[in-house]
Amino acid sequence: MAETVISGLIEGGKASGGPPFGPALGPLGVNIGEVVNEINEKTKGFAGMKIPVKVIVDTATKKYRVEAGSPPISALILKEAAAEKGAKEKGEKVGNITIEQAKKLANAKGEKIYGKDLASKVKQVIGTCKSVGVTVDGKDPREVIKQIDSGEIKL
Repeated sequence: MAETVISGLIEGGKASGGPPFGPALGPLGVNIGEVVNEINEKTKGFAGMKIPVKVIVDTATKKYRVEAGSPPISALILKEAAAEKGAKEKGEKVGNITIEQAKKLANAKGEKIYGKDLASKVKQVIGTCKSVGVTVDGKDPREVIKQIDSGEIKL
């Protein structure tokens, strides 16, 4: 089975028949419009962010599959906090997210974020908030993690 892999970085939900996929897919005989629609469907939740995408084409059968990555958790946090960039200096605060938004991000990353349960995944998201200068419910992320560990905050 001969496969051709085409990789590219596209803005979420904005793939087109142009580069990087259109010109590479044309000679392989797959329906470019179908592929572009599938890419856009898989990446629409990441509008405004660059997403790594792979299209794997079986050159014998013309069947394909689309694998869309996801942006780093730090980029998702900054988007939720409506912040352009992360903190440049220690102690700088660039935005705030709620515990519900942290939970949503942990679920959105799914298997790509490590942790045996939702609480550990949410704590990982909150830990990243600390490094980019985002507070959680107006508090220092370390304080929120302690509240989750003590059971004060239930997830």
